[in-house]
Amino acid sequence: MPERTATIASRVGLHARPAAIFAEAAGELDLEVTIARQGEPADEAMDAASILSLMSLGAAQGDVVVLRAEGTGADEALDKLVKILETDHDAE
Repeated sequence: MPERTATIASRVGLHARPAAIFAEAAGELDLEVTIARQGEPADEAMDAASILSLMSLGAAQGDVVVLRAEGTGADEALDKLVKILETDHDAE
């Protein structure tokens, strides 16, 4: 299963606006994408398209998360999602 790591760039972490932007992008994919904090078991990963899951993850600026997806186009989709997480949406 393809996976990528990303460092949260937004100053407020993965909350409010950054979480909404990321969840919307993940929800538009024809893939199930999961997210977990680095070091957590893969079976505890959460739905990346759920704003509630993202906010309950508690990922702060500088935290590393792991994204996983399976299926056609998973590598490209994960690359796109990593770029979203590694952008400081609070600075825009």
